[in-house]
Amino acid sequence: MKIYTRTGDDGTTALFSGERVPKDHPRVKAYGAIDELNSELGSARSLNPQPAVTETLLKLQALLFKVGADLATPHGTRTVPRVESSDIDWLEADIDRMDAELPRLTSFVLPGGTPAAARIHVARTICRRTERDARAITIDIQELGLVGIFLNRLSDHLFVLARWENFLASHPEIPWQP
Repeated sequence: MKIYTRTGDDGTTALFSGERVPKDHPRVKAYGAIDELNSELGSARSLNPQPAVTETLLKLQALLFKVGADLATPHGTRTVPRVESSDIDWLEADIDRMDAELPRLTSFVLPGGTPAAARIHVARTICRRTERDARAITIDIQELGLVGIFLNRLSDHLFVLARWENFLASHPEIPWQP
């Protein structure tokens, strides 16, 4: 199978539904941002975070393929894996699990820390932009299904994951000094 098809040379791309749309279509921007976010998590993983963090990053990367498929497929056009409430439940339970080990937050912390934690913080900001891109798909929030909720929770998860990486690596956080 060739990697290039030439079908996008005219500035369009195909959704999973088969519909062709411009490459700057809001749906394409949204799943493109998911791809960027997934790559950033891979970048963080390449920096050898703590083993438990690596395991979590791998799970998140797999989940992001589901999110991308969900965003690339208008509802009612084709059956693909969709974000489920159990995915959001997992994020929340994992946030709670990590947060239980962390020192209590008493101020904002500056993004950074270990190289992996710093990349996870970048991923968090990409996630926030991705959430905005996904919301732009439609005014009707129902079209997003659970993706919007998942992305909102994922950004929280990534914040806690970056803190957890620093904690496990005994790397102190720097509090924001107003």
